[in-house]
Amino acid sequence: MQRMLPAVLLMGPTASGKSALALALAERFAGEIVTVDSAQVYRGMDIGTAKPTFADRARVAHHLLDIVDPDQGYSAARFVRDALAAVVAIRAHGKLPILAGGTMLYFKALTEGLSALPPSDSAVRAELDLRAARDGWPALHAELARVDPETAARLPATDAQRIQRALEVHRLSGQPLSALQGRRAGASAELGTVVSLALIPGDRVRLHDAIARRFDAMLDAGLVDELRSLRERHTLAPEMPAMRCVGYRQAWEFLDGRIDAHSLRSRGIAATRQLAKRQLTWLRATRATALDPVRPDLVAAATDSVHVAMQ
Repeated sequence: MQRMLPAVLLMGPTASGKSALALALAERFAGEIVTVDSAQVYRGMDIGTAKPTFADRARVAHHLLDIVDPDQGYSAARFVRDALAAVVAIRAHGKLPILAGGTMLYFKALTEGLSALPPSDSAVRAELDLRAARDGWPALHAELARVDPETAARLPATDAQRIQRALEVHRLSGQPLSALQGRRAGASAELGTVVSLALIPGDRVRLHDAIARRFDAMLDAGLVDELRSLRERHTLAPEMPAMRCVGYRQAWEFLDGRIDAHSLRSRGIAATRQLAKRQLTWLRATRATALDPVRPDLVAAATDSVHVAMQ
């Protein structure tokens, strides 16, 4: 049975309807959903990540939700381990694994393998954080430009997460990140047969409208209060990966009094649009079957693709 069942990779930009299609496919094929989302792994970050409702989770089993606290890290390497373990467990129960989400780095790591990079080192990261607090991330970006000019050239001086990782890699390996990234450990064979589906909206205006509506709904549902509660329960900082997620980053600025409610909304929507643009750029370079999310036969078309792979 495990050899017969493919793994469905359902990718798409934010607010494109991935969750609804994943639920429909899971119910048609007795499947379970593995969430491919670098923000939904965090406990307590429910509103700003558009996490599946408890009603949806009751309908279909979901994996990789709420597995770390927001003051903890979560890497692509850990995602690959967790996702493959979930796929094996789902197939062992005779179910169809459906990996759905919008974190393209995770999909890439899962299907192409991980770069041969050293694992993170908490001591090195803590040292870099202290130096950034003292000197600022632009100063560390200047240091990166000296040891790894290729990586520094493609990173803005404010991209704390990637600057930190690039300096960490250089410190641990003695080599620039740009020299190591092309060396991959090889894609895992555990996925088996894969059906890759990509939701690619043909109407960008419609997608932008959906993004705005969803961000407004998050604000109405209490995004700011959710972040306020997280800051009370955990020791958080704006440079932490969880707090750099779209929506939370802008809500943090609002709570700190650096922007007003109007800017919170406009910046949040703009950042979400930029995220969607990056996601679409990546998706168009893949070999996934492209589906317009507004086509009337969307579920039928996706179902046909899965049926073909199961034959």
